Amino acid sequence: MRPTAELIYKQIIADLKKRIFEQEFPDMKLPDERTLSSTYNVSRSSIKRALNRMANDGIIFKKRGSGTFINPLYLKNESVFNYEESSNLGVTDNFKMNGKRSQIKVLSFEVERPSSELQRDLFLEPEDFVYKIVRLRLFEDKPFMIETGYIPIKIVPKLTEQIIKGSIFNYMQDKYKQSVTRSFLSVFAEPSTKEDQELLLLKENEPTGIMEGVFFLDNGTPFEYSHMRFHYKYLKFNTFVSVSQ
Repeated sequence: MRPTAELIYKQIIADLKKRIFEQEFPDMKLPDERTLSSTYNVSRSSIKRALNRMANDGIIFKKRGSGTFINPLYLKNESVFNYEESSNLGVTDNFKMNGKRSQIKVLSFEVERPSSELQRDLFLEPEDFVYKIVRLRLFEDKPFMIETGYIPIKIVPKLTEQIIKGSIFNYMQDKYKQSVTRSFLSVFAEPSTKEDQELLLLKENEPTGIMEGVFFLDNGTPFEYSHMRFHYKYLKFNTFVSVSQ
């Protein structure tokens, strides 16, 4: 089966980002569209689409008459939180450092009744139950995030500890053909707790970065409330803003 146009341009973006971080372009300039089209054996329209997406994300910039250049600030400020244009917004797929995905250590896996706040956030009834999943994320044995998630049992009735050792969002896509494609997240910081200090190897006077919010399935159903506590060194997110006059 031939890959779709959607998949082709995503593969081009992924490979170009990999080559950028492997410093294959020491002059900070990408090859022209014709050369890239030949390299990847795809149409120039696929290359143009990939480059436009990368430009919109602030990875590259185009200078009229000179070519396409890598944004040096993108290299300097690479975040471990790299949401890519893919079907799922899963943390397992999108938290990367130097091209490597994070490892997972399951700290607890329980079933409980939702609080009134969770009932509101996940549109649940008082008699509904949720999984409470607490996991520690690590890069090469260095902890960087404590992740606590709440998922309604009625949406995923057969979730197991083996499944949560990997990507729950990918499991939803593979098992139920449902993707997590939208989220509403808040990002802030607060003083670290004793648990933060123990699990994230923080000192008493060091803060914790927080990201929390709700992830939604592609049909609009609230799927998970997630509360993520970061080692402050990893709380760095990049955005690219276009200013119109």
